[in-house]
Amino acid sequence: MNGSLHLGHGFSISKIEFNAGYQRMLGKRALFPVGMHCTGMPIKAAADKLVREIELFGENFERYTDDSEAEPPAADPTAPVQANPATAVDRAKKGKVAAKATGLTYQFQIMESIGVPREEIKKFADPYYWLGYFPPITKQDCSDAGLRVDWRRSFITTDANPYYDAFVRWQINKLRALGKIKFGERYTIYSPKDGQPCMDHDRQSGEALNPQEYTGLKIEVTEWSPEAAAVLKDVVAGKKVYLVAATLRPETMYGQTNCYVGTNIKYGLFPVNETDIYLCTYRAARNMAFQGITTPAHQVNQLAEIEGSKLIGTKVKAPFAINPDVYVLPMDNVLPTKGTGVVTSVPSDSPDDYATLMDLKKKPEFYKIKPEWVAPEPIPVLSTPAYGEMTAPALIQKLKIQSQKDVKQLAEAKELAYKEGFYQGTMSVGEFKGLSVQEAKPKVRARMIEAGLAFPYCEPEGLVISRSGDECVVALLDQYYLDYGEASWKEQAEKCLANMETYSSETRHAFQGVLNWLNQWACARSFGLGSKIPWDPQFLVESLSDSTIYMSYYTVSHLLH
Repeated sequence: MNGSLHLGHGFSISKIEFNAGYQRMLGKRALFPVGMHCTGMPIKAAADKLVREIELFGENFERYTDDSEAEPPAADPTAPVQANPATAVDRAKKGKVAAKATGLTYQFQIMESIGVPREEIKKFADPYYWLGYFPPITKQDCSDAGLRVDWRRSFITTDANPYYDAFVRWQINKLRALGKIKFGERYTIYSPKDGQPCMDHDRQSGEALNPQEYTGLKIEVTEWSPEAAAVLKDVVAGKKVYLVAATLRPETMYGQTNCYVGTNIKYGLFPVNETDIYLCTYRAARNMAFQGITTPAHQVNQLAEIEGSKLIGTKVKAPFAINPDVYVLPMDNVLPTKGTGVVTSVPSDSPDDYATLMDLKKKPEFYKIKPEWVAPEPIPVLSTPAYGEMTAPALIQKLKIQSQKDVKQLAEAKELAYKEGFYQGTMSVGEFKGLSVQEAKPKVRARMIEAGLAFPYCEPEGLVISRSGDECVVALLDQYYLDYGEASWKEQAEKCLANMETYSSETRHAFQGVLNWLNQWACARSFGLGSKIPWDPQFLVESLSDSTIYMSYYTVSHLLH
């Protein structure tokens, strides 16, 4: 309810209208209510923007000037004069999609663009004013569209509606009593700007993306390249510097032959404590700052910046590697938007690593490297029935991959290598030789962390942007969460779905897909509108957690309002 309905709403509600009408024609009593969801961040965020803009430009924004702003068109003298003052239903008829497409800078301009008179905009600095303004417009729009809605059952959410507020608090208390709401430290998608977890409903983009956990590998610098030494000598004096690589395959680290960086990527140096410095991308360091990895917490302190090209030739010590003394080399396919920007190289089991290493061996002069830097050959780490002890070389040959530029084929090879290695692989080296990869993987990771050679590191599975425009990170937080992944609860949900009659098979598959990935869901927030957590009122119930069983509220809402 932070604006008028848009085309997306019309598309969705038309399906319900058609089906409700059809069922009524068959003689059924088809209930068609419409509620107004006001919980969450959008209204409060927009209201806070107006508070700041009023401080900046005045109560009616009279101090705002923009020389490039076009003069509004003159009034049409032939237009009819409205006899009565406009009501809320007469105004703000442009939808939210139209408002987002204006390219306007300030919230008051957006309000004007959807038809709110400038002299009334100041009232929207109170977030609860929105709750009385837009619902009547929504109701009128639905009626104008001919929707056969039972408006007796309509309601708004948040504590502005004491009845629904009591319903949500009862639900949350019930879930807590059943042991479904838990409190503890866990990884969650988080907006530093908003200062709270950013769940699906709070996102501008990146819906359904979750934290991805890696093993952060500490690759110690033993000798800088001349170019890097010239830049960093004074910055790192007396401290240990580690290139940090993020890997999903810690069990293969025995076979490291080098590590890769992107020559066009800018890397930063970030202090971890009094003695250690991590080298990685700023994006990765920002994630680490909210996971208790770097100090001070929630702050990114960059000591220096260096181009990846200047790191080439730096000598490093690869942890857990059979041959630990290796070099930093260039790689075309390193992404600054994934992982840390540093890639540890295991050419026996990674097709990308093998293809790049072969390119470098063939053309050392072209890549401006010394032949001895790429002298190590791939080292067998694990064995699989399909590809033997050299998975990557076998797949490179099978798929006829010529170089690291064959991105599409390499992506296919990577997937095949990972699946075969994980499900069918057996360790060939190390403490856990003879164990399956599935067994060895967590054990190797634990050993590396115990030895201080690695640490847990998380980041979002992809780009997540909050509604406030912030690029989200993964934070390690103490928080309330609903444990949807609990085995017994999930089993109950699956049995319920099996007995449900869905509109189509696609609907059933969509439900099943969500049940497969839904796990621990943060159910509390500190910003926005909503109902307060009954036992900890500094927090609000998260905007999807307050609307999981609202359908049952429709059965009694007409008796309450």
